[in-house]
Amino acid sequence: MQVHLEHVSKRFKQQQVLRDISLDLAGGEIFGLIGPSGAGKTTLIRLITGSLAADSGTVRMGELTIPSRDALRQIGYMPQNDALYTDLSGSDNLLFFGGMYGLSSAELKERVRAALRLVDLESDEKKLVGAYSGGMKKRLSLAAALLPEPSVLILDEPTVGIDPLLRQKIWAQFRSLKAQGRTILITTHVMDEAALCDRVALLYHGTVIACDRIDALLARTEHHAMEELFLESGVNEA
Repeated sequence: MQVHLEHVSKRFKQQQVLRDISLDLAGGEIFGLIGPSGAGKTTLIRLITGSLAADSGTVRMGELTIPSRDALRQIGYMPQNDALYTDLSGSDNLLFFGGMYGLSSAELKERVRAALRLVDLESDEKKLVGAYSGGMKKRLSLAAALLPEPSVLILDEPTVGIDPLLRQKIWAQFRSLKAQGRTILITTHVMDEAALCDRVALLYHGTVIACDRIDALLARTEHHAMEELFLESGVNEA
């Protein structure tokens, strides 16, 4: 499903967080959003999910204008900060979140089982989440985002604290979802992960300073380093 942002801006009191953002995310695409802390990545994600409304501009998901209750059924969202119930077990958390999607009991149990298998938490599913490590909570949050089998999967720093081998397994699943026509938006600070995206947008001080394939962006720099694009933008502002 396509996601389209046109001239989107957002301000909080006196701070302009996003400025005139226009982006198109295609179905069957892994799209990376890169930027330093405070660049506006999380705010942009909140506009796409509809948890915030833009001050100006439009956000569309397919034929739906965001915010939209119908669009929520199409979105799987993993926030940067874990939104889990620490007094429930891992599997009970997934059963609770999955119960919001109107699945039959048998289908929900199968999806929970598949999600736990993907993030390698089957042996810890009965453990209370309060006893999970930070990395385990991150993996459980990813499992919850995958439960609705969404058309659009939005992941805010999804692999922070996850070991390299499991990261490879999770990225293989992302590619499988992409092959099914899903749209995947990922924010990351890891340049190796950015290179796995089909395209990336560089967000700096609330503005998209570049958007292209990773190889095309690197070709613009002297030393083929993504950081150079941000540095050049900072120099230009000065």
